Amino acid sequence: MHLYVHVPFCARRCVYCDFAIAVRRETPNEEFIAAIGREWETWKQHPAWVRSPVIDTIYFGGGTPSRLAPEAIARLIDLFRSGHPIAEGTEVTLEANPDDITTERAQSWRQAGVNRVSLGVQSFDPAVLEWMHRTHRAEQIPEAMGALRSAGHHNVSVDLIYGLPDTMRRDWAADLDQAFALAPTHLSLYGLTVEAHTPLGRWVERGQAALPPSDRAAAEYLVAHGQLRARGFEHYEVSNAALPGHWSRHNLAYWLRSPFIGLGPSAHTGLWEERAWNVRDWVDYERRTRAGDVVLAGRERLTAEQVRLEELYLGLRTSIGLPVAALGDAAWAVWVQSGWAVERNGTLRLTAEGWLRLDALVASVSHF
Repeated sequence: MHLYVHVPFCARRCVYCDFAIAVRRETPNEEFIAAIGREWETWKQHPAWVRSPVIDTIYFGGGTPSRLAPEAIARLIDLFRSGHPIAEGTEVTLEANPDDITTERAQSWRQAGVNRVSLGVQSFDPAVLEWMHRTHRAEQIPEAMGALRSAGHHNVSVDLIYGLPDTMRRDWAADLDQAFALAPTHLSLYGLTVEAHTPLGRWVERGQAALPPSDRAAAEYLVAHGQLRARGFEHYEVSNAALPGHWSRHNLAYWLRSPFIGLGPSAHTGLWEERAWNVRDWVDYERRTRAGDVVLAGRERLTAEQVRLEELYLGLRTSIGLPVAALGDAAWAVWVQSGWAVERNGTLRLTAEGWLRLDALVASVSHF
């Protein structure tokens, strides 16, 4: 079993962010711990624990989990441990912004049980960070990494966003060089997308911003892929690469369709064929937990065909790939001929060029 905890609190909203967040000057630590605790109680006797009784990974995402007080992280982990066994060597990830990190806080996280940190860098260019409405400055990034290392954190992931508007004149190669200079064990690459109801979405709608041509975003992705391979990283999923032995076990659980429980506002749960999701708004979520009301906003049970499509899509996202038998008689051989996939010993894996076409390729075989 895997746990995801959505911590919605942020100091400000980034221009591209469509996540369920709550902008707060002060983080309501006690209220959040209490609300998560009340939701956790509703899961402790769930039948899913009979099939998967041990917690294998915990992931604090957001939002900005590093805005929680360090002792709040420790109390939440103890809360989960009190309900179910936590496996030895459990991967516990905390997403963190560079401006939240000090050696003291990093030490507290480690003492609490955090053994993996995902650092929200996005770019090293001051103009880009300002445009994104990020709260950290470029010079705080290496300082944050130094604080993490001083505290004993050596499993650190770095997030970068590619495909920015041409007007930013962002030097993608320079950002990659600076990211590698930090010597992370993991790198996540996300293409900038325009979501409605975000500042960026409104800018694009008014003609004040425009995303770059898709071929430039694709070129940046392929440049990153080449750099990763040259530096010994395993590009193991569309948006993620790691040094050997440092794949994200939590995210891999999603791609392998392992069972996971989501806690907090907007959190999703996946238990085999069952899917459920919580209400998005923090105030609504907290009020419901206090009143003893259900926090679920919806749920569904996947059909056999939906499960097959999910397995197809998730399998092709990873370097693990899929058995060619799962594709039936689809024309996957054309993918190999086009350089979009490789086939070895009955397993099909997409190349980086294939990952750029993932949605179209899945659509082309989903009806078989």
